[in-house]
Amino acid sequence: MKKVVLVYSGGLDTSVCIPLMREEYGYERVITVTVDVGQPASDIAQAEAKAKAMSTEHYTVDAKNEFAREFCFAALHANGDYQGYPMSTSIARPLIAAKAVEVAKKLGATAFAHGCTGKGNDQFRIEVAIRSLMPEATIHAPVRERNMTRSWEIEYALKHNVPIQQSLEKIWSIDENLWGRSIEGGRLEDPDFAPPEEIFQWTKGTETATPTVRELTLSFKDGSPIAIDGHALSPAALIIELNKIAGEHGIGRIDVMEDRMLGLKVRENYECPAATVLLKAHEALEALVLTREERRFKKLVDQEWSGLAYEGRWFDPLKDDLEGFINKTQLRVSGDVRLKLHRGACQVYGRTSPWALYSEELASFDSTGFDQRLSTGQVQNFALQARMFLHLEQKLHGGHQ
Repeated sequence: MKKVVLVYSGGLDTSVCIPLMREEYGYERVITVTVDVGQPASDIAQAEAKAKAMSTEHYTVDAKNEFAREFCFAALHANGDYQGYPMSTSIARPLIAAKAVEVAKKLGATAFAHGCTGKGNDQFRIEVAIRSLMPEATIHAPVRERNMTRSWEIEYALKHNVPIQQSLEKIWSIDENLWGRSIEGGRLEDPDFAPPEEIFQWTKGTETATPTVRELTLSFKDGSPIAIDGHALSPAALIIELNKIAGEHGIGRIDVMEDRMLGLKVRENYECPAATVLLKAHEALEALVLTREERRFKKLVDQEWSGLAYEGRWFDPLKDDLEGFINKTQLRVSGDVRLKLHRGACQVYGRTSPWALYSEELASFDSTGFDQRLSTGQVQNFALQARMFLHLEQKLHGGHQ
C-alpha cells in the first residue's frame, strides 16, 4: 500500500492536500502529522478533527518544551532577528519537519507531502530539513507543483467537502507558535492597507492596552530566561506567560515589508510579545557582561546565525560553528533585568549580574580610583595614522580638493 506522510497544520493548504494525495498522486494511505509548537489547543483539536473527518492516519506530536528550549532560546542567545522582527515561523519549520521524519521512520514511510506554496520560504525550510534527515525521501508539494491560487484552493475544498475556515472575503493565512504569530493574505498583501483589529489575538492596540505601567523582573541563567518576578517556570510556560503579560500592554505588534528568499517583497504582520521583551532584556544583559570586542564580534555572528535560521538551514555545519562562539558567551549572561511595560513601550530600567563588567568606583565622576592623568598619553596618540594622513594631504595637495 502506497503511503505518504503529510506535514499537517490543519489549515487550507495542507487540508486540500489530503484528497489530492489520494486522487491525483495515488496514495492509498495518507498519514497526517501535526506538531504542537505552541499553537492554540483549539487549533490542535481542530486539526485532529479534520484529519479524522477525512479518514487519515493521524499523529499529534507535543514538541512545545523542546521548541522553547532548543529553538526559541537558541534564537534568543543569537538575538535572532530578520529585517526587524523576531523569527518565529522560520525556526519552527526544521523541528516540525524533524518530527514528521521521526513518524515516517517508525512507520516505514519515505514519501512526504507539505502545503507550502512556490512563492514562500517554508518550502525551503521544510524540504531541506527532511532531505537532511532522510536523503532518500520523496517530497510532494501539490500547491507549488500545480501552481494553485488561494481562491482555487477554497473552491476545491468546498467541492471535495474539505472542512475549512477561510472564505473568499476573509482569507487570512495565520501561523502560530510559542515565539510568534504571523498573519498574511487577502487585503493585508497591500502595503498601504491598514490591518483591521480583528487579525490580532495576542496583543492589544495602544488605545486599548492596559493603561497602568507593569514593572517586571526577568531572571536569566546562561543566556536563557528562568523566572518572571522570581517565579521559576519551564521554558514553554515562561514564554506563554510573558506573551500574555506583554500582549496586554500592547507590546509585540510588527508590520514590515519583508524580503523573501526568492526575492519577492511581501507585507507581513506579526505578533511576538514575549520574544520582543525577552530579546530586549537579553541584549541589555549582554551589554552588561560582555566586553566591547565580544559585543562587536557577536553582532556579526548573530547576523550570520539569523540568516541561516531564516533560511531553515538548522542542520548546517556553519550554524553549529557559530553556536560554539555564541554558547561560550552565554555562560556569563546570567542575572536579572528589570523592565517597564506600558502601551506598546518596553523599557529596561535596571540590570544586575555577578559577571557585570561595571565598576562604580572606576566609572563614577566622583571616583578617585581611576587616575585620569594616565589617559594623557593615550589621548595624544589616539587616531595617529588618520592625523598623519591629513597632515600629508595638506602638505602634498594643499588641503582637500
